[in-house]
Amino acid sequence: MPLVIDNRSDETCSLPECIEALGEIGFDADDPASTAAAALWLRRLANNRTFLGDLLIDRLAGRAGDEMASGYGPQAIILGRPKDNRANAAFLRAAIWPSPRDHVFQTSGAASFVYDAPHDHNFDFLTVGYCGPGYASDYYEYDYAGVAGYPGEDARLQFVERSTLSPGKLMLYRRHVDVHSQLPPESLSVSVNVMRLDPAQAWFDQYGFDLERGTVARLLNPNVSEVFLRVAVASGAPNALDYAEQVGARHPSDRMRLASFAARADLPDDPAAADALWRAGELSGSRMVAGVARARRAALAQT
Repeated sequence: MPLVIDNRSDETCSLPECIEALGEIGFDADDPASTAAAALWLRRLANNRTFLGDLLIDRLAGRAGDEMASGYGPQAIILGRPKDNRANAAFLRAAIWPSPRDHVFQTSGAASFVYDAPHDHNFDFLTVGYCGPGYASDYYEYDYAGVAGYPGEDARLQFVERSTLSPGKLMLYRRHVDVHSQLPPESLSVSVNVMRLDPAQAWFDQYGFDLERGTVARLLNPNVSEVFLRVAVASGAPNALDYAEQVGARHPSDRMRLASFAARADLPDDPAAADALWRAGELSGSRMVAGVARARRAALAQT
């Protein structure tokens, strides 16, 4: 489960001070000193019990300017942006967690707030319970390197515990290790996060899981390059098919190789031709492609 950080500092800071400090020090979860420094600044900000309310009132009154923006929909608020695209650049985010009693929960449903949707993360982040009782989570761990990533694959999830992000609780969520299924809080709650920004993040998988079966359910972060490839092949562009074949044979990303096979398999109206292509996918040397190829061939055989 995420690592609980025992930082009991009673110091406080303003939001601009925290943003400036994180811009200087960044956040690298693989470096204990960097993690401790970023966690200290998050603790100081969490000890400031008025900064978020003041900021929201300023926004509602039209006084917030460009300092606050929503980059993840209405549930999340970007509090400070990174200065650059360094591998350990960091930014601040506040996340709003409605309860079943809240109107927005009743009208939008639990899925809109990622409740009961077990998932991991392809990035590290620090989080602290800021106000409200906090959401609960069922926590699991798994071996990311041992998973190819195709739907239905045994993820070998290991249950750890159920716990709550209570006010003041400070935690480090570890990329590709910690899996959680969040449960709505008893009343409206807010957490504040220090997020790590990594330019290579889009190439690392983030998964949704099926807890009943203990399997990978789906990929949560499709890469825009995969979409571009599939559109290019579907468009009939003269060079697209040749390029897709090259990608399927030797691209370093398994996801791009899978996109190549999927794009080409969508073209023929002949089920036998599609089966032959997925047969080649089974023999491609990619565990991800092979896993999907087996499922696609089984589906073709049934139809």
